[in-house]
Amino acid sequence: MRSIRIIFLTAVLSAFMMAGCGRTGSNHSNVDLGMKAIENNDFESALANFEAAEKKGENKELVYRGKGLAHMGLADYKTAVKELTQALSCSNGHISDLEYDISFYLAVSEFRTGDMKGAEETCSAILALDPKNPDAFFLRGKTELAQGEKDDALRDFNAAIRHNSSDPDLYISIYECMSDAGEADEGADYLKSAMELTHITGLQKGKLYYWMKDYDNAKDILEESRGDGTDPEVVLYLGRTYEALGDESYAASLYKTYLEGNPNDVEICNQLGLCELDVGDYQSALAAFEQGIGVGYSEISQSLRYNQIVANEYLGKFKEASVLMNDYLEDYPDDEDAKREYIFLSTR
Repeated sequence: MRSIRIIFLTAVLSAFMMAGCGRTGSNHSNVDLGMKAIENNDFESALANFEAAEKKGENKELVYRGKGLAHMGLADYKTAVKELTQALSCSNGHISDLEYDISFYLAVSEFRTGDMKGAEETCSAILALDPKNPDAFFLRGKTELAQGEKDDALRDFNAAIRHNSSDPDLYISIYECMSDAGEADEGADYLKSAMELTHITGLQKGKLYYWMKDYDNAKDILEESRGDGTDPEVVLYLGRTYEALGDESYAASLYKTYLEGNPNDVEICNQLGLCELDVGDYQSALAAFEQGIGVGYSEISQSLRYNQIVANEYLGKFKEASVLMNDYLEDYPDDEDAKREYIFLSTR
C-alpha cells in the first residue's frame, strides 16, 4: 500500500493527472445525507447514501472519505484504509484541512488494523506538512510505543505536549499508553506535570487524581464538581472512583440515577454492567449491557457485545453465549481473545 507521503507528493507534483477526482461541482446532497447518517451512527444507511452520491457524480474525495468513516464506524478498518487512501488520491493537488482530516482518519484506521508502521508513516507525512500537529505527534508516539520504540515515542509524546501543553486530557492519554505498555511509573510523570497546569477544571483535576490512584482526593474533587449530576463524565469518573474505593453499591446507584434521565448513555450502561459483574449480580449486569446495545450502534458497541457474552457465561447460559459469540466474530473477526473464548464455549 502506498504511504500518504507518496500520495501527498503525487498530488502536489501531478495535480493535472487527477483532475477527474477533484472538487468538482457543489451538489453534495447524498454526501450530506451520508454524513448525517454517520452522526446518527447509522453506518449502513450512510454507505447507501455514499453509493448513491458516487453514481450521481458528487465530489469523489468527499464520497470516499464518507465511505471510509462509515467503515470505521462498522469497525471494518481494512476497508476504511482502502477508501480513505482513495479519497486522498482525489485531492487534485490541493492540500487543505480536508486532506489533514482524511489523513488522520487513515492513520487511526491503519493503527486499528495493526499496521503500526503504516500508521507511523502516515503521521510522519502529516507532520512533514504540519510540524506542529499535536494529534499526529501523539498518534505517532502511540504507534512507536506499540513497536517497542520507547525513546522515539517519548520524544513524540513530549512534542505533542509542547504544541498542546494546556490540555490535561492529552497528559492522561499519554499515561494510559505508557501504562498499557507496562511503563506506568514513567507515565505517571505526565500526570504530575498536568497537575501543575493552571486553569484546569475540577473535573479535570478529579480525573488526574483518579489516574494517579489518589482516590480519596479524586472523590472529594469530583463530588464538588458533581452539581446536579447531569454531566456524564463526572458521573463516570465519580462512579469509577467509588468502585476503586470498594463502594460498588454506591457507584451503581450513581449510574442508575443518571440513567433514569439519560437511558441512552451507552458508556454509563457499560460501566454499570461492569460494576454489577464485579459484585456478582450477573443478571443486572446483563440487563445493563443489553440496555446499551438496544440504543443502537455506538463507539463502544464492541465492548458492550463482548461484555454481554461474558455476563451470559457467568449466568451459565452457554448456548446463548455461543450464539452471541458467533455473531460477534462475524463483525469483529480480528479479536483473538474472542476466538479463544469461542473455542471454550463450543465445548460447553
